Amino acid sequence: MRATLTALQRPAALIALATAGVLALGTTLLMMPFSSKGEPPPFIDALFTATSALCVTGLVTLNTDEQWTAGGQVVLLFLMQIGGLGVMILVTMLALLTARHVGIRDRQVFDTATASGAGSHVRSTLRMIALVTIAVEGAVAVLLTLRMHTHYEMGWGKSAWYGIFHAVSAFNNAGFGLRSSSLIDFGTDPFVLLPIAAAIILGGIGYPVILEVLRRLRPHRILTLHSKLMLIGTPVLLFGGTLAVLVPEWSNPATLGPMNPAQKVLASFFQSTTSRTAGFNALDISQMHPETWFGTDILMFIGAGPAGTGGGLKVTSAAVVLIVILSELRGDTGVRAFHRAIPSAVIRQVVTVMGLYGLAVVVGTGLILLLEPVELDRVLYEVISAISTTGLSTGITADLSTTSRIVLIVLMFLGRVGPVTLGTALALRARPLAYTSPEERPIIG
Repeated sequence: MRATLTALQRPAALIALATAGVLALGTTLLMMPFSSKGEPPPFIDALFTATSALCVTGLVTLNTDEQWTAGGQVVLLFLMQIGGLGVMILVTMLALLTARHVGIRDRQVFDTATASGAGSHVRSTLRMIALVTIAVEGAVAVLLTLRMHTHYEMGWGKSAWYGIFHAVSAFNNAGFGLRSSSLIDFGTDPFVLLPIAAAIILGGIGYPVILEVLRRLRPHRILTLHSKLMLIGTPVLLFGGTLAVLVPEWSNPATLGPMNPAQKVLASFFQSTTSRTAGFNALDISQMHPETWFGTDILMFIGAGPAGTGGGLKVTSAAVVLIVILSELRGDTGVRAFHRAIPSAVIRQVVTVMGLYGLAVVVGTGLILLLEPVELDRVLYEVISAISTTGLSTGITADLSTTSRIVLIVLMFLGRVGPVTLGTALALRARPLAYTSPEERPIIG
């Protein structure tokens, strides 16, 4: 009993247990008769779908429109919303409701998870997060509802549900759509793709950046290094990703080929946006060239921003790695960016997370290659999509064996819960040494 209580007091254990509890509830609800149009799904498919929704991934083994009733789709919507807001935020809200205060240790955990430095203003930060979420999802839902009703001749009820579901899915970078073809049917419609892309970007850039930009409207406010890296890295990746799709797919008759130049740019931009862990697709992924898959692999692996609704290694982590490389090539004695020094502890955390992410990709890819007669590029795409909680697929998900699906479930869970728990654990366990050891340099290169 004492061991259990000790584990519950640890933030990492709380995050994992809370996520597992919600996952179990979601799986159970999806197996209820009211969730399915026909027979309830097998346990592995319900678990896979619940994991994909809670971990805001978007990989599916069952077609959302064919399998799930309105009740089942509501379950998916709530799982996406919970997963997008983040288990750490929910745990903090629970602490506020039960204890009516947040201690120093809890504030440190919350600051680590959100990178907001809002330990002394937790209530106001949570309030702002809720307002931003409601504002973005509400605006996108209204735009999509109007478009569906006026241009696609849907009734108001169906249009509203389409708008709400896709707005929540987009802002939370979940990638679930109400059609088996995702957004391919709307692949040339800017009034559908651009609002969804805006929600994806705002959700993925992270709450700290949004809140800081809003506060920047006041005089004498200086952006933090975190926000600067995100506001520079995000457009760079969006532009680079657009080219990574546009150039190889320009003449592909199965993707961009039939479109006019403006439509090609729109579809490529949207695909670049959604590859940053959102998971929608306006083009047929299975018909893309392998070089396009490789470019998407890179975008998925990097992912979105910390404390946002997306996954991946994170833009700031990739930026820190690049800054370290440039600093080392220049022969600098320290690592600096925008006249700010980056602590060695941050660099060690980035190296640790990146190493573990890479290890998970290697192990996951190897296991599925042993289990399935599928090409390496398709398996690698699927694995990175799962660990980065993106949800894009070359079309092999539904054909995988039960064991391979379990591998993807574990990767999705680790991809969503792992970075928060690992970052929290590293921050809380950091302590200065009472002594220094003699230095010795191994041979590098």
